[in-house]
Amino acid sequence: MRICIFGAGAIGGLIAARLAVKGADVSLVARGPHLAAIRARGLELRDGERSFVTHPTAASEAAELGEQDYLVVTLKAHSVPGALPQLKPLLGRDTAVVMGVNGVPWWYFHKLPGPYEGLRLRSVDPDDGQWREIGPERVIGCVVYPAAEVVEPGVVELVEGTRFSLGEPDGSRSERVTRLSEALIAADFKAPVRPRIRDEIWIKLWGNLSFNPISALTLATLHAIVQDSGTRAVAKAMMLEAQAIAERLGVKFPIDVDRRIDGAGAVGAHKTSMLQDLERGRPREIDALLGAVQELGGMTGMPTPTIDTVLALVRLRTGQTPR
Repeated sequence: MRICIFGAGAIGGLIAARLAVKGADVSLVARGPHLAAIRARGLELRDGERSFVTHPTAASEAAELGEQDYLVVTLKAHSVPGALPQLKPLLGRDTAVVMGVNGVPWWYFHKLPGPYEGLRLRSVDPDDGQWREIGPERVIGCVVYPAAEVVEPGVVELVEGTRFSLGEPDGSRSERVTRLSEALIAADFKAPVRPRIRDEIWIKLWGNLSFNPISALTLATLHAIVQDSGTRAVAKAMMLEAQAIAERLGVKFPIDVDRRIDGAGAVGAHKTSMLQDLERGRPREIDALLGAVQELGGMTGMPTPTIDTVLALVRLRTGQTPR
């Protein structure tokens, strides 16, 4: 089983290191000082009290690696369209593509029974590039829970979490998703196969679409956002608007909004990924987390006044215009 990790930052490096130490045939596509360090010294994973170095095949160009059985994409959502030409050499006839990407996925309506089946999302897949070049039939859905950091080139540190929930768009327990789950479990991850992967996508998105932009606007941590009555109310309003959209699309939420908010606050003085990206001058995941939800609101006829307001503010704050 050949597995390639495309986007070997913190999460990609975590997956590659754990797979490699268990003897999996894993490669990664990386760039810059991170790639140079991996080639020179190997990929180090600091995992709690233990640390180990692995030596997965690392390349700057996907064409060096050839066709894969599984391609795991761990880029930020806004980076995927520009990477499509690089992905193509990795795709064989039966290659499965695991989209370990935050937000509403571009393949969301593939094999979703109902009136919206097959629809495309312009906010996350402009010009249908991913739908056309990757193909939704290749996709295995994935919800990424671990938090990790590249603490220096070639060194990844796991902060918390080991779960990668997997699911076929049609809810089936296929051979390909089962084999991938088994490989990840063998690498000491939790990798359940979910029959309703979209439900889990929304549970994670519920927090990301609210706490991320609020943190970018206020520079506050999760704990501070949840403890302040004003920002908590804004987050809750956004989440309830999103919940109404998701339920119109058939999603079931296993917890209520206040429990989800309290769970985020329990993480503590944590800076969201959008705030970290803002501080480091990196592009922010605005369209996948917010723009797509706004688009879904228009599609389903559900109003999103709070989301619309926060989206306008965070776009101006970060200087990112809609696609």
